[in-house]
Amino acid sequence: MPKVTRPANEKGDFLVDYEEKVFEDVKAEPGEKALVTFHTVAFEGSIGFVNLLQATRLQRKGFETSILLYGPGVTLGVKRGFPTLGDAAFPGHLNFNDQIAKFIAEGGKVYACRFALQALYGHGEGALIEGIRPINPLDVLDVVLLHRKAGAFILDTWTL
Repeated sequence: MPKVTRPANEKGDFLVDYEEKVFEDVKAEPGEKALVTFHTVAFEGSIGFVNLLQATRLQRKGFETSILLYGPGVTLGVKRGFPTLGDAAFPGHLNFNDQIAKFIAEGGKVYACRFALQALYGHGEGALIEGIRPINPLDVLDVVLLHRKAGAFILDTWTL
């Protein structure tokens, strides 16, 4: 049996070179847009939260950034908490709420499909985080097409 002689990792150790950046730091040209779509359920994987962080990063790089929540994606935009709304039942429980609120506060736009909100998940518009704009289900495709026509960067977020 091989013997491990390397000391155990300690708090504060560096395991990778986190400072090296390989690619240039791309910034938006004036008027450039980005759209991040979400067809994923809150808490069923990391992609929902990771791409909320990506949307925030796009906004900070100067892109006029919008988020589209449709289908199960509307679950990212509802107010949550336990035992009351706004209370974190466990660390990270309010990650989606907090990140969406931060994104909106920094100038981002968030849209949520009314059909998915009511017909699929039984929520009303009052369940949405403040600042999210409810939209008609017929607007879901049109917001994507409008961003496409504008030459926007589009990041689609899906889980099955």
